Amino acid sequence: MPKLNVKEVMGREAKAQARKDEWRTIYEDCYEFALPQRNLYGGYYEGKTPGKNKLQRVFDSTAVHATKRFANRMQSGLFPPMRQWCRLEPGSAVPEEDKERAQEIFDAYNDIMFDQLRQTSFDLAMGEFLLDLCVGTAVMMVTPGDEVTPLRFLAVPQYLVAIEEGAYGTVENVYRKLRIKAESIQREFRDAKVTPELQSAIDDKPHEELELFDAIIFDQETGRYHYHVVWPHKQQELVYREMDSSPFIVARFSKTAGEVYGRGPLTDAIADIRTLNKTKELILKNASLAISGVFLAADDGVLNPQNIKIQPGAIIPVARNGGPQGASLAPLPRAGDFNTSQIIIQDLTMNIKKILMDDSLPPDTMSARSATEIAQRQRELATNLGSAFGRLMTEIMIPLVSRILFVLDQQRFIRMPLKVNGIQVKVVPVSPLAEAPKMEEVNQIINFMQIANAMGPGGQTALNISEIVSFIAEKMGIDAKLLNTPERREQLMNEMQQAMMAEQQPEMATDETVAGAMQ
Repeated sequence: MPKLNVKEVMGREAKAQARKDEWRTIYEDCYEFALPQRNLYGGYYEGKTPGKNKLQRVFDSTAVHATKRFANRMQSGLFPPMRQWCRLEPGSAVPEEDKERAQEIFDAYNDIMFDQLRQTSFDLAMGEFLLDLCVGTAVMMVTPGDEVTPLRFLAVPQYLVAIEEGAYGTVENVYRKLRIKAESIQREFRDAKVTPELQSAIDDKPHEELELFDAIIFDQETGRYHYHVVWPHKQQELVYREMDSSPFIVARFSKTAGEVYGRGPLTDAIADIRTLNKTKELILKNASLAISGVFLAADDGVLNPQNIKIQPGAIIPVARNGGPQGASLAPLPRAGDFNTSQIIIQDLTMNIKKILMDDSLPPDTMSARSATEIAQRQRELATNLGSAFGRLMTEIMIPLVSRILFVLDQQRFIRMPLKVNGIQVKVVPVSPLAEAPKMEEVNQIINFMQIANAMGPGGQTALNISEIVSFIAEKMGIDAKLLNTPERREQLMNEMQQAMMAEQQPEMATDETVAGAMQ
């Protein structure tokens, strides 16, 4: 594919944004009622004060808290802070005789990767990324840093991004809106082309923000990416690069056939969220009426409703206070049934928590949690995610690790000639959520061992303890370095048997001596 000119890039970006606008209504509602802190809809990106009036129509915080809890559980289950959540292993293309050496190198690369992640804002960016994923579509940028921080992570708000799929349903092209000060363009993009119009903007109004967009477009013929930074107001291309790896990580929680953008748990719960929010609004209005009261005033020419102040200790002059014609001023009977509304609120709250997977097991705050309960929570979360778990692996973890290794390779921290494609290099998740299903197999093996031991010597001889230990260690993600080799295990077993025989021989000699004396 030849290089696109600036008008062609702008045309593709405009078409992608038009397709994105079809999702605006549902995405806007999700962000407004569940993620107001991430909401850029409603003109907040275009000039409204960030944070101002974002909670104007929000009367219930159930969805806000449930969404944060869901994202936190996802992060602790998939990308737990301060621990390694994946492992590099040689693929099937690596010769068998080279796998042991390759595994040693991959383990060292794995340690380097996570050492670098701990020095970056990865955990913060991943938390924001997973919040967007609750809506349906999330975007993260992974870019090279400096000598102190070699990796930089940025969770891009979904509002700013439009995407295009490739031939196999994977996201290949990404278009992102940018707003950057004129004086910062050359610092942000060192290879930016300074046109006379751009130089004039820098000189005249250096602190004024310019509206740009960048585009990453995949070339099917070469397998490389074309990166453009465009100033649409002047129809000028400021930056052009050819890249071997895309800096964008785009994930969809789940996806319907024929659709490009994802659908998350919030898109399923938004009807209940809106209904619950409206119910809370009506209850608050009714409560305000019940507290303040609404009064009927007789139009008798004496009582002036405009001068009445309903407050403690107030004296209201009236022409009459009762009689055949009724009181001059009387309270309006309260309408509405609070009991019915509470039932509705309870049902809606349960539905929202169920969709956001926040209704299983006792609440976290009830008591101290055991290891069994924590494992059970992870298993339930993995089960409830279903097919979404596989999509999270293929659209988040594998592309993320591949991009991180690529950047570290470019910065000479590692030397990675192989591709992370499952054939040369495999990414094996070892996070709690990925390990949860494996613990079912471990529990089955332990139960079988208990049954076999209860059968006596016949059942015990059926067990290959050495292989069972290796299998359980693999399932639990135990580093192979922590285990003895099969040869070493056999040596230690022989030494233990010899020691036991040596201890038994004096006892046998003593028994024989005693028996001879008795005779």
